[in-house]
Amino acid sequence: MMNMANFVGLKRLPVLGGICPSPTRTRTLTHVGSSVNKCFKWRIKVPRRMLFGLGVSYFSMSSFTPSASARITAGPSVDQILKNVEWPEQFPFKDQDFQRFDESSDSLFYEAPRFVTHIDDLAIAALTNYYSKVFPPSNTPGVAILDMCSSWVSHFPSGYKQERVVGLGMNEDELKRNPVLTEYVVQDLNVNPKLQFEDNSFDIITNVVSVDYLTKPLDVFKEMSRILKPGGLAIMSFSNRCFWTKAISIWTSTGDVDHVMIVGSYFHYAGGFEPPQAVDISPNPGRSDPMYIVYSRKLSTA
Repeated sequence: MMNMANFVGLKRLPVLGGICPSPTRTRTLTHVGSSVNKCFKWRIKVPRRMLFGLGVSYFSMSSFTPSASARITAGPSVDQILKNVEWPEQFPFKDQDFQRFDESSDSLFYEAPRFVTHIDDLAIAALTNYYSKVFPPSNTPGVAILDMCSSWVSHFPSGYKQERVVGLGMNEDELKRNPVLTEYVVQDLNVNPKLQFEDNSFDIITNVVSVDYLTKPLDVFKEMSRILKPGGLAIMSFSNRCFWTKAISIWTSTGDVDHVMIVGSYFHYAGGFEPPQAVDISPNPGRSDPMYIVYSRKLSTA
């Protein structure tokens, strides 16, 4: 049984970072900047691992760069990380964990469209392949999908269609270019996490390499639970790449194992979901972008 309350994450880096070795099999995640430096520990058996803390000053606001962690290279498989977790009674993160280096308007940051992809082709192919295995068949009557934090491409299987595919994102020009969408909504979830949809509306919710930007994740995940149909599937996929200045501090100062646990905690503490699970779909470890998925289904009785 994994005890999140005693799990050791990686010691938080100062703003300019550095190289922080994890000297023992138990690693501590410290909340820096609090009047009381409180440590939350998640117990998991892993060998030494390095955290490469690259100074935020190295990255421009428009640069999509690797986050502060090296990829998981040893220890338990990602598939096992969320098995039998003993979660603390209360959500173990503080407001400062969801602060960003750049707290300026996200609407301004995303004002100009970016018609680029944010992970490499092999990672995209791995995600598309995963979708092909878990999505309902194309043109299944009554199926509705929400692509959250969407853009000009959703990485769905080629030719995939459903009667309703909604994109929710920050840039209208990008959303207009997305061929899989049947409709779209422009919304800043960090300003307004309330989703503009009826209860029990969607069979699937996807979020590609954007969960690390959510500053109100529990509010968003509670809304996801509300709008999913009973048994509906939520798929959060992420890599080690991000807009450094816009990612939350708990993400940029921790590593890949920690990211899996963080996203898993969102599902758990939001309520209304089955125990979250994780899978590593990285296509070519060490030679392409890593790709991880944390997923869960809405409880059938929720």
